[in-house]
Amino acid sequence: MKSLVYISSDQGLSKSAFETVTYAKKLGGDVIVVSNGSNSDLSKLGNYGASKIYVDRSLKQADAQLLAKLVVFIAEKEGVEIVIFSHDFTGKAVAPRVSAKLKAGLVSGAIELPITENGFLCKVNVFSGKAFGMVKVLSSKKVISLLPNSIQPEETGTSCTVEEIDANLGSSNLNIKEFKKPEGEVPLPEAELVVSAGRGLKGPENWKIVEDLAKSLGAATACSRPVADVGWRPHHEHVGQTGFAIRPNLYIACGISGAIQHLAGVNGSKVIVVINTDKEAPFFKAADYGIVGDVFDVLPKFTEAVKKLKGNS
Repeated sequence: MKSLVYISSDQGLSKSAFETVTYAKKLGGDVIVVSNGSNSDLSKLGNYGASKIYVDRSLKQADAQLLAKLVVFIAEKEGVEIVIFSHDFTGKAVAPRVSAKLKAGLVSGAIELPITENGFLCKVNVFSGKAFGMVKVLSSKKVISLLPNSIQPEETGTSCTVEEIDANLGSSNLNIKEFKKPEGEVPLPEAELVVSAGRGLKGPENWKIVEDLAKSLGAATACSRPVADVGWRPHHEHVGQTGFAIRPNLYIACGISGAIQHLAGVNGSKVIVVINTDKEAPFFKAADYGIVGDVFDVLPKFTEAVKKLKGNS
């Protein structure tokens, strides 16, 4: 079984890149990687199971139409059976296009390796993350997007070849005027620690206490949809049903009531800590640990305790 993994490398190799290659390697067979951009560290993917890497450096922008053409070109050239993406912004835009062009079944947001004893079954979240479902792919070719933090990257100690290509993809009918890289030291979709806040912060001027805690923990920052909608925080920090779905090891929710739409994006977190003045807030029902208190009192003390603990370690 030969697999093809798409890796976006313009901003450097992310953790999700190593996760998707590891996922493909565990499926068995050769692992081919296709990428675009100018990053020169792609050969590192060989240590996680990739045997060959194709890179088209002429395609530098995140144009879903052209990226889909590139992936399909390599998939047909190599005769792969499975195409794998990370379930991030780019993956969610490109995977359906590739699925349609290859006439392949699509699994969006897989969270485990497939069960192949009786067909090809993939586990996914359903009902806004309240339950799990099994998706059976009947087609011979398959396209899978893997939810970040669903598998631990594993080194294989192998190497790979890197081949530069020009796929002659033509021009796109999309006009990309500007590309902005999200701020923050840790990319949200693959962050293992996340500090998030809602309207309980009362305004954007108070966000420093959230950022201070996140910095002390080495965590990413996130927010609820109402916060993003009113412009307190950028939309790329929005987690929930209509934002990012994340699966960190630790999710700290500050001043967020816990609407079902928000829970849909975070209930895959391994540990959830909720801080809220309202002891009846729905989020406490989903929490592993809860603090009934004012975030303006709790967060500075929390940050101070983390710094003290790290200083003594």
